[in-house]
Amino acid sequence: MNPPEGGVADELPEVAPRLRDLRRRRGLTLEAAAQRAGLSPAHLSRLETGRRQPSLPMLLALARIYGTTVSELLGEMSPERDAIVRGARFEGAAADGWMYQQAGGSGRAMQALRVRVPYGTQGDLVRVHPGEEWLYVLAGRLRVSLGDTVHDLDPGDSAHFDSLTPHRITAVDREGSELLFVHTLLQSPTVELCLGSAIHRR
Repeated sequence: MNPPEGGVADELPEVAPRLRDLRRRRGLTLEAAAQRAGLSPAHLSRLETGRRQPSLPMLLALARIYGTTVSELLGEMSPERDAIVRGARFEGAAADGWMYQQAGGSGRAMQALRVRVPYGTQGDLVRVHPGEEWLYVLAGRLRVSLGDTVHDLDPGDSAHFDSLTPHRITAVDREGSELLFVHTLLQSPTVELCLGSAIHRR
């Protein structure tokens, strides 16, 4: 839940200055970064001053722009750059209702996450940004909107699409949904390799 307009978010307290520092380090104005992230400058300003808490989709968008990962944005210790990331019980971090756990190493051209999407959260948030995304449904039913088409995915189904296609992800069942999610970082060399929209059935 977002704090009042004049209030200060009491969650993720260190994210705000880190977002501001990363933007400045990239040499981006508030307006330029906001445009790339699909946000208004005023909204990004509130995120950078701690007056609004960012959602996971917002953190993903900003991580792409700044060439980093969500975990690093939040100041968490990332797994070492190793080919193997051992499985563990899901103990994800929360971002505006979504739960996520890093599933890949840092310093790569792609970011891999294990994500839990609760029912009804971010249901009206449509994203558009450079890059490509792949997701695989582990549990629950997931609704993926790509442009004007809507797809309901069951466990075992996957989607691989160009992120410039307006897209929205919501959980269909009240129990929520769990998925593996991989996306390219905006500043990676592979960002131009967008292969188009596709839904794959098992």
